[in-house]
Amino acid sequence: MNGLVAEVALKGATFAFDKLYTYAIPPELHSKALKGCRVTVPFGRSNLKKQGIIFNICNGELKGLKKLSSVTDEQPILNEELLLLCKYMHETLFCTYYDAVSAMLPAGLDFKAVTRYTANTEFLPSLLNETEKEVYTFLLQNGETDEQKLKTLFSVTIDVLDSLSEKEAVFKSDDYKRKIGDATQKWVRINENAPEGKLTPRQKEVIELLNTVGSASVKEICYFTGVSVSVIDTLIKKDFLIQYEKQVFRTSYSKTPTDTHEISLTPEQQTAFDGMLNLYNSGKGAVSLLYGITGSGKTQVYLKLTDAAIASGRGVMVMVPEISLTPQLISIFTARYGDKIAVFHSAMSMGKRLDEWKRIKTGAARIAIGTRSAVFAPFDDLGLIIIDEEQEHTYKSEKSPRFHARELAAFRIAYHKGLLCLASATPSLESYTKAVSGKYSLFTLKNRYGNAVLPEVETVNMLSELKNGNTGALSNTLYGEIDKVLAQQKQAILLLNRRGHNTYISCAECGYIETCPNCSVSLTYHSANERLMCHYCGYSKKAEKICPECNSEHMKFSGLGTQKAEEELKILFPKARILRLDADSTASRDSYSEYLTDFANGKYDILLGTQMVAKGLDFPNVTLVGVLGADMAAYSEDYRSFERSFSLLTQVVGRAGRGDTAGKAIIQTLNPDSELIELAKQQDYIGFYNQEILTRKLMVYPPYCDICMVCAQSLSRNIAEDTINRIFENIKSLINGEFSTVKLIILGPSPAAVPKVNNRYRYRMIIKCRNNNEFRKMLRKAIDVKLLQDTSVSVDINPETTI
Repeated sequence: MNGLVAEVALKGATFAFDKLYTYAIPPELHSKALKGCRVTVPFGRSNLKKQGIIFNICNGELKGLKKLSSVTDEQPILNEELLLLCKYMHETLFCTYYDAVSAMLPAGLDFKAVTRYTANTEFLPSLLNETEKEVYTFLLQNGETDEQKLKTLFSVTIDVLDSLSEKEAVFKSDDYKRKIGDATQKWVRINENAPEGKLTPRQKEVIELLNTVGSASVKEICYFTGVSVSVIDTLIKKDFLIQYEKQVFRTSYSKTPTDTHEISLTPEQQTAFDGMLNLYNSGKGAVSLLYGITGSGKTQVYLKLTDAAIASGRGVMVMVPEISLTPQLISIFTARYGDKIAVFHSAMSMGKRLDEWKRIKTGAARIAIGTRSAVFAPFDDLGLIIIDEEQEHTYKSEKSPRFHARELAAFRIAYHKGLLCLASATPSLESYTKAVSGKYSLFTLKNRYGNAVLPEVETVNMLSELKNGNTGALSNTLYGEIDKVLAQQKQAILLLNRRGHNTYISCAECGYIETCPNCSVSLTYHSANERLMCHYCGYSKKAEKICPECNSEHMKFSGLGTQKAEEELKILFPKARILRLDADSTASRDSYSEYLTDFANGKYDILLGTQMVAKGLDFPNVTLVGVLGADMAAYSEDYRSFERSFSLLTQVVGRAGRGDTAGKAIIQTLNPDSELIELAKQQDYIGFYNQEILTRKLMVYPPYCDICMVCAQSLSRNIAEDTINRIFENIKSLINGEFSTVKLIILGPSPAAVPKVNNRYRYRMIIKCRNNNEFRKMLRKAIDVKLLQDTSVSVDINPETTI
């Protein structure tokens, strides 16, 4: 017999068993079971209830199929486009279907299982022991009760409840409820069938107000009439008013636009805007690269494009790489578009993120601003996506699904036939190569906006400073420039891309280095809590002055972190107001926004921080930028190290002189003759690109290939190594057989650069390849190996780092 069947992706399915499972849709659920709705289904021999989501509905053979148990959503939570995006992620990112679904949904929308018990009234309690009898009697008297409450009341374990279920003394049922509920307000309206009766003067005031406005929240009524809540409660009890709940959105953004002026563009900006507007209007799903030097006014172009998209009734997505950049962008967009914006980033509460997601889905908001998770904003008609600082590594997810926001944005824009605008002063080599080859449209801004000019840049040789006895964080040159800035009542930004106080502690006698017991890295000293901390797993211990190996008292604190630099600045400039901005100082939810607002308002003179202070920030009063330790990241074994260092230096230098006053930048380095630093000083991206692309071609690295990193992890070093070796042997066998057309270069297998993280050993191999269907098909077969307990295999396509 044929009927309606649903193809369902199950939550919790392992990669090896991940597929769309077919279930019959019972007649009573025909109207509720829609594509994109979540469901509960029986699974396995024990018919364990599992959560899933419907990917497809069609007619099919019902014989032998299990039925859907329930539909948990009233409306689809994913539309047709986002379901297609899930399939695309499953096929290209080596993730499960539900991994992709979970990445798209705010955590507050997730359901958690709730188990409830009801007493069997026909059961003989004499067959139970004393503990079981207590629970049974309670259920008999109080009705259905959830599992957690029973455990708390009677201090029973799950074994007792299972025993009651097996004896059929109680009936067990599973249900699902949302982790975060909707925010609601109590509203009232006049009951048209209200009884006759006298009203007090205060009650009359309430009725008169509601006769005027129709309905209102209890809070508003109390505010406008001055009555207490008890007056309204009395009117409800006497049936004069009808009470109901109304959903409200948890948002703190301004609702009234204040910046409605026409944006004036320079001829250079106008040319870029006109070109991108033509692409937008073409309806082909185009990708453009807006390459503009720091301070060239890319934001003005963003706003003009957004105006055009909003005017045509379509949605807009604006993405930034760091939470720290979100507040400035929010203030600019809120001033222009008011409550049309919704914000997405991980520092928001679960409730707020859920509400912002709903505002986009219902059409209440038309512009989504946020970090990489914003790429999943549930627009039904998406016209424009802007990715600011598109080269940044934070756009790539480090956990499954390991997506790059740029690739998913391109997929969505192709579906909606809109425009994807990638923008940066230092584009990724992959994006710029596509632009110069014609795959992307290229638009260039060569000049700074308004009266701003590029800062003067000076390099300081720190080896010379050491020879002259200066062992501090600041060179004499940078000290003098900071002194001038403070005297002129201007501001300075200092970049030190390493948090903590000291980067490692060692014994001068025996050479012992304090390392993490869980990871293959040294511990970093943090002066704020006087502890040694691991930046990989979070392990910490009290800093000791005595060496645990030789018992000497010659433990030496070495290396420079932001906390130590802050201490030195306070000593050198006792009257200066110093703000440190790093992962330690911004741990609280709203601290980014508060600190940056305070700095913009002139409450601080010096902003010291890690890479979060290097990009996107626009402070007209900043006339000096200092880079402490420009060589830190340039010479790692990662093939992107030069690109990353050039971008960081170029970006931070560009923070100076963005107002009417000329700016200056000081780069402190141990290698002043470095060509990389010279190119960054000149803001010469084209010169850097022309050099770096030759190296990439010679070494066969992206954009001349794709990189696939396969990693095996286990609590046992031997098992991790054996697993990666088995995958390697599978690959060799497959490319010598049915996949002989697949061409590869494999580096490894070998231990990862950090061989152990959180007590898990890591072995990997790096595969240079073409990421096409044939390669992915081969790799799926190769990684299909039997895994021992506590062992996992991950695949990362084009990782941001190979370390």
